[in-house]
This record gives sequence, structure tokens and C-alpha cells, in this order.
Amino acid sequence: MTKRFRSIIQYTAILGATIFLVWFSLRGIKVEGTANSFQDKWNYLYSTWQLADKAWLLLMAGLSMISHLIRAERWRMLLQSAGSNSTLHQSFLSLLVGYIVNLVIPRGGEISRCYNLQQLNKTSIEVSLGTVVMERIIDVLCLAILLAFTFFLQADKLLAFIQSLPLAASGNSKLTSILLLLAVGLVLLAIGAWIIWRKPAVRNWFQKIFIGFKEGLLSILKLKNPALFVFHSISIWLLYFLMSYVVMLAFPATNSLGIGAVLSIFALGAIAMAAPLPGGAGAYHTLVPAGITFLYAVSRSDSTAFVFVFHAWQTLIMIIAGAIALLHTSLLSKKL
Repeated sequence: MTKRFRSIIQYTAILGATIFLVWFSLRGIKVEGTANSFQDKWNYLYSTWQLADKAWLLLMAGLSMISHLIRAERWRMLLQSAGSNSTLHQSFLSLLVGYIVNLVIPRGGEISRCYNLQQLNKTSIEVSLGTVVMERIIDVLCLAILLAFTFFLQADKLLAFIQSLPLAASGNSKLTSILLLLAVGLVLLAIGAWIIWRKPAVRNWFQKIFIGFKEGLLSILKLKNPALFVFHSISIWLLYFLMSYVVMLAFPATNSLGIGAVLSIFALGAIAMAAPLPGGAGAYHTLVPAGITFLYAVSRSDSTAFVFVFHAWQTLIMIIAGAIALLHTSLLSKKL
């Protein structure tokens, strides 16, 4: 089986899972007085968009771009400590390009933004990838703190919701099967890696990559201003929270839920977006509406429509910003 054929199978499976989850979540929309056809559901989504306060949505778009700008500056700090001379302009363009690639290839944006940066200032992909991994480690820590804080405030509601999910409701047998499959997969991966590692040419190539990757990964230890880096990290997640809050204010069905609801829904959304699907699509549309309905008694139709419009608005912002960044990068690369 060729590498290209394996990639086609992989991306087809990812696309299939995304389509299935989106279709599954659309089933939650029940339009009264209609046949509940596919067209009826999309008409309901459009009516939800029309009811939304566009001023709040525009504010959310502005907050989104500010968060991207701060993230680009935080990444630039890591790149600078790893020896790169990247500018904020270059890291910002590369970050936006990475976001638009993520909408097509799950996690492909992490590599594509490193490649984009190399096109702009010749920064080694291995080094920049190491800084991206360090960024992700920091984000995971921030998410873990957020989840812990959320569970501390609303443990009863969230635990009840988790127990209501199909995976939890099916008992331990299903979970045991999943863990067993993961263990077998890891063993097979380790055996394959050992076989490849035995070849000198491959081993030398990996060692070369590892040196650059290690340099980028350890960039966190060479920061000139660690306090500013921490401030940027907190600011990014605070802006993410504000974006969720602002969007909830934009819709009649969710504008009265309060800060506690925003925190819970934001935490569920962050978990869903971590799924290896294009832009979190599918997982986000399935988990978040279920959480809104279970936790805050919003009808499944309203919660599903809210999530669809919210996610579509986020995606549209990424597509527009990413396309502009890709075009701008192309123009800059030709001048180098």
C-alpha cells in the first residue's frame, strides 16, 4: 500500500467521521409544523442566524483576531529564543495559514505554519516545529487548569452530563475495549518504529531532525521575558472565554444563561475542538449542543442551531483571514 493511498484512506475516514457527526447533530433540530426535512432544518439554521445580534458577532470576530495576534507574538518569543529572527508580521501570517489548513487536514496546520515561516525567513522547520509543540504543551496545561476550575465550580452538573454520554452509559466494557485497541496500536507503532530505526540512513535523518526539534522545544528555557510569555498565555485563553461569552449574548436562546454556563460550554467546546477532525467539526456540533441542553434546559433544536451558527461564523473568519494571509505570503515569498 503506497503512502499516497494510505493518506487518501486516512483523510476519507476523517471526512466520513466529520460528515456523520454533523448529520447526527442535525437530527437534534426539530422544526414544529414541518416535515423536519433536511431543507426545513437548514431554514431553521438560517432563521437562527437572522435572529442573532450581528454587533456581538462582529465583536467576537475582533476578539478572535486579537487572540490570534497575541498567539503569534507568543510564538515569535519562542522562535526568537530558539535563534530565529522572525517578525510578528511573519509569525502572524504563518499562524493564520496554519488555521486554514487545519480546516482541511486535522493538525496539518501545525506543520504548514512552520513551512510557511520557512518560506518567509528561512527558519528551520525542525526548530519551529519544536516551538509549536512547546506551545501546544502550554495550551494543554492552560486547558487542564480551566477544566479543573470549571469542575470545581460546577462539578455536580458536569459529572451528571458525562455520565449521560453514550460512552459512560454503556458501562466499563466499551471503555476497556477502546483502551485495549489503543494499547495494541501503540505496541504495533513501537515495533514499526524499531524496524525503521535499525536502518542507518533513516536513523541519521531522524537524529538530524531531533537536534533541531530539541532546540525549538527547549526555547521555553531561554525566554528573555518569561513573565510576558505567561501574560500572553493567560490573555489568549481569557479572550477565548470572552469570545464564547459574546457569542452567547448574540442569540436569544442563550443570552440569559450567565457566566457559569459560558464557562461550562467553553470547557466542553475546548475538549471537542481537540478532536482530530477538521476544525473540530462534528465533535463540536455533537458534544456542545448536548451539554447546553442537559445542563441548562435549552431545547435541543435551539442549542444545535446556536452551535452550528457559532461554529460556521468562526470558520468563516478563519477562511477569510487564512486566505488573505496565504495570498500575502505568496506575494512576500516572490520578493525574497
